[in-house]
Amino acid sequence: MAALTCEVVYRGIFQKNLAARIARGIVLSSRKAGRWGIAFGRYGDSPQRNGIPAKDFAIVADTKEELEQNMARYEPKQVDVTICVDDTLAKGVESWAWYGLQPINRLTAPNGTVLMTSLQPIDALLKDIHQKDAPWTLSLLRAKASFSGLWVYKEDHTEARILGALAKIAPNFLSLDAVCQAIQESEWGSDLKVASARKAHDRLESRAIKPGQGNAETPYAFEMPRWWEMREGVTIPAIPIGKPKEGGKGYVPERNPYFKKFTTRTMRPVIDFDTCVKCNLCWIACPDSVFDVMPDGTFDANMEACCGCGVCEAVCPVENCITMVNEQLFEDNASQWEMWRKDKAGYKAWMQDKIGNKNATVRSHGFRFRGQYEQELKQDLDVGGVEITAGIPGENAEHKTV
Repeated sequence: MAALTCEVVYRGIFQKNLAARIARGIVLSSRKAGRWGIAFGRYGDSPQRNGIPAKDFAIVADTKEELEQNMARYEPKQVDVTICVDDTLAKGVESWAWYGLQPINRLTAPNGTVLMTSLQPIDALLKDIHQKDAPWTLSLLRAKASFSGLWVYKEDHTEARILGALAKIAPNFLSLDAVCQAIQESEWGSDLKVASARKAHDRLESRAIKPGQGNAETPYAFEMPRWWEMREGVTIPAIPIGKPKEGGKGYVPERNPYFKKFTTRTMRPVIDFDTCVKCNLCWIACPDSVFDVMPDGTFDANMEACCGCGVCEAVCPVENCITMVNEQLFEDNASQWEMWRKDKAGYKAWMQDKIGNKNATVRSHGFRFRGQYEQELKQDLDVGGVEITAGIPGENAEHKTV
């Protein structure tokens, strides 16, 4: 192998700087190792919207000629290492430009590696990561999804740990000494981060995954129109405005019928309509217009459009009104509001069963309430890195204002 190709899959805005640091760190490390490297982003439909999956790539080659040969491709068709810095992306990514669901390991080459930061065990992750017909390796860094590099939470060393782990996965291209030297000389580097990289190198967990192991679901896809079915000219019609829900009341926004984000979702909001104060915050904050305004003024999350980013839960001012729950507890995308309207007592029991399952509501994603990162950083410094579990129903009560 004369070249090493890596992709970094991340959530737009939240992890943009983190991904850029990782990709840039790979290139800087390659130079320290006496090789050539380049990093670049991949255009999606809206790569830097809040929470929407996006990608960076980094290529390392033995010679300049080999690097230029790899640069000639618009996008690598196969990568040696897939780096996923958010385990809520374990199912993969979906975007206009990718035409359906792209499993997280779709570009991973046979015998390649998926490197993921997660607190979940490998067996749990494999319930979401799709099967491949070739062997591959799943490597884990024990950490929750990070926003390192975001302006509110800058220093959790995830970028350094990823680079240290990569030196263990691909030592022929990136030696640990070269990685540490690059980290130390970076504007975001420090001796402490160098130590983090070395620890990650030593503590990396890996398991060989056999063909056929993993999520057996068929990835969502749709049939693209044939050329003779397309309209003349180049036009991109706007999405029509929405319409009332029923009886002239409520509002249902129109959505792109081909952009089914739910196939990548690993968490979904469960809503207590009895406590909704109709403040509109979930409706306003959702980056994907997921919420329908119902005839009674409450808000129902449309599960055909929800990608599970959790912004609605973070901005909801009412304790336990919106709770993110593991997707594996659900069988369909049925309307929660319709279930609640037909049988409120039955819905209450159903809802409490879902949000009462603490294994299903604990999540590694940290985006839960405003000020959380400052709080976590302070506690990390005070008590030496004890994890603040973000996801137990009621734990955020003190942060709610209503």
